[in-house]
Amino acid sequence: MEKLDSYKVDLKGMSEGTVSYNWRVEDDFFSAVQGPEIQQGQLDVALRVKRTAGAYELKFQLDGTVKVLCDRCLDYMDCPIRAEHVLRAKLGDEFADDGDLIVVPKDDGVLNVAWNIYEFAALEIPLRHVHPDGACSQQMTVALDSLAPAEEKEKSIDPRWNELKKILDNNKK
Repeated sequence: MEKLDSYKVDLKGMSEGTVSYNWRVEDDFFSAVQGPEIQQGQLDVALRVKRTAGAYELKFQLDGTVKVLCDRCLDYMDCPIRAEHVLRAKLGDEFADDGDLIVVPKDDGVLNVAWNIYEFAALEIPLRHVHPDGACSQQMTVALDSLAPAEEKEKSIDPRWNELKKILDNNKK
């Protein structure tokens, strides 16, 4: 967890106004967070913390790419991440996180935003992620094609059946 100490924001010691933080998030960050969706990537993270009368507004801006598995060929692919998220925080008696508002204990007054950065990046990954056509692993594409069912060849219909079908259609009327 010491690797993530640089992502701590001291809310208690902050004076009125805005404070900016900038981080370059890379593979070592994702391995330290140990989240299931992202293990590799490079993101530039900008955080602006604005304090007003006991409340804090944290604006996150993420820009970069993360590596995810292609749903089609199972090779890694770059997934672009470009996001802005706002989080609100305040000091209170005990820690609480109900989505958009985080209560940080007054005694500590420090908020580690590493997990928030990870979650915001993971939220930007689309449900379906595949390489563009033709960019998937050739080896996997060949293997998948060999397992696909053979298309049925369209059978030509004997024209005599068409005449019989007309008789059936006339009887239904």
